[in-house]
Amino acid sequence: MASALTYLYNIILVSSACFILLINGEDSDWFSETKVFEKMEEKVTHLHFYFHDTISGDKPTAIQIAGPKAGGFGDTMIADEPLTEGPEATSKIIGRAQGMYALSGQQEVGLIMVLSYAFMEGKYNGSTLSLLGRNPIFHPVREMPIVGGSGLFRFARGYALAKTVWFNNLGDAVVEYNVTVIHY
Repeated sequence: MASALTYLYNIILVSSACFILLINGEDSDWFSETKVFEKMEEKVTHLHFYFHDTISGDKPTAIQIAGPKAGGFGDTMIADEPLTEGPEATSKIIGRAQGMYALSGQQEVGLIMVLSYAFMEGKYNGSTLSLLGRNPIFHPVREMPIVGGSGLFRFARGYALAKTVWFNNLGDAVVEYNVTVIHY
């Protein structure tokens, strides 16, 4: 019983000390991230790449995980799509688009997209961008928001412009992306 009371007393003592540091504004290593953030400057980055969505064949990059058997509204796909420098399937892979998308429009064919663009090459290797938005796939150019990021794209916000450059009757597509992000 005494050791439990001692443990509780130590927790209260440490918590009180942390609270006093916080309200007195004392510098502490615990708050060093704030100092780093204050010294960071916003940057604007423009990215250009191609997204390869393959739902047919032996090695699809997106598969249906939910939705009606006949397809259409409600289809939900999980994806791990290559991002490349050029539109050709043999072009250098610079990252992966990983996440989900679903057919969410009843009057117009449109997707809700929830994807992380994970970059694996060059300066942005290990960094990600998060896209969350509506994609009316038959519009010539679609705009979707970038809502976050990690690594060199920490605190990212911006937009992605998507343009389909190739599509077949099986549902496979290559989409060109021009992305503009503000980040630190």
